[in-house]
Amino acid sequence: MNLRRLLAMAYKEALQIWRDPRSLAIALLMPLMQMGLLGYGVSLDIKHVPMCMYDQENSQISRSIVNAFDAGGWFSISKVPHSQAGIRNAMNRGDCIAAVVIPVDFSRTLATTGTANIQAVFDATDVNTTNIALGYIQGVVAQVNARIQTQWAAAHGVQPSQLGQVDLQPSTWFNETLDSRNFIIPGVVAVILALVGAQLTSLTVSREWERGTMEQLISTPVTALEVMLGKLTPYFIIGMVDAAICLSLAVFWFDVPFHGTLLTLFAATALFSLVILGIGYLISVRIRSQLGASQIALYVTLLPTTLLSGYTFPIDQMPAPIQTLTLIVYPRYYVTILRGIFLKGSGILDLWQPLSGLVIFAVIIIWLAARAFHKRLD
Repeated sequence: MNLRRLLAMAYKEALQIWRDPRSLAIALLMPLMQMGLLGYGVSLDIKHVPMCMYDQENSQISRSIVNAFDAGGWFSISKVPHSQAGIRNAMNRGDCIAAVVIPVDFSRTLATTGTANIQAVFDATDVNTTNIALGYIQGVVAQVNARIQTQWAAAHGVQPSQLGQVDLQPSTWFNETLDSRNFIIPGVVAVILALVGAQLTSLTVSREWERGTMEQLISTPVTALEVMLGKLTPYFIIGMVDAAICLSLAVFWFDVPFHGTLLTLFAATALFSLVILGIGYLISVRIRSQLGASQIALYVTLLPTTLLSGYTFPIDQMPAPIQTLTLIVYPRYYVTILRGIFLKGSGILDLWQPLSGLVIFAVIIIWLAARAFHKRLD
């Protein structure tokens, strides 16, 4: 391998990138746009759930319950219907996805029997939101129960019984604020690098075919290995710059905690970039149309990264066959590494399994890419 020819090939590819507005837009604008859209648009936190309250009694106790739902920040009382039919109409219009009905005899029943019921109605078309809203309602009701018991005990001059009660003292590690953004943003970085890297490198060889310059390239003394390394070197540099920008935005703009080391982070990012660039180059060699290569690269990178990497759906909650399938989905290893480095401060020894997976993928993909290109026109 001749270093001079390799650098000349890399310089030629860098000029192609500079003169191609589409490549520049993918390399510079797409990471910023995706970081903003995905960083702000994707969230697992559900706050201000629109709720309808139907207070049939309108007493002091029932109004205190309404205030408890409104004060926590979990719910937003959007409209107060005056009948069961009003609740149904409000849900049909999308004004609320949950409703609480306080019966007309709530206070009297509570005073005479010590127990009274309130009804919670849900629009369960979105099952995930319904389950979370149900948990919120149960939390508010538990707080109201504790307050009512304390007030009753004070009014009757007795101490509330502590027999049989268990106090839970939760402690959260690695994401103390329970902010889903800290969980999502590292995965966003993986999505951006996968999409940008594959989109750019999928045009490298196919561009030569479409522009009619492949014959000139083949006639030069440059070897197939020098072609691959020369073409991938500028994109590797661009990928590492994009990674630095995205990771800096994650820490300094989105305030994602970073507890790991930069060495581990960029070593993993370099391995992931090699895998992505090798896949894009392999596609570009096999598909001679830039449009076709770009579309194939989109399917090969975006779908596995978003659906099977653990970025949006927890892998341990998937069916067993799908969990096995994710073992050959390369982004899952990088997403695991990013979350471990950012949130847990994991080092290389802690992450040896996903790092080994990336090493294996990098070796296989680069080997296949090196064997794919041949200096002939057929």
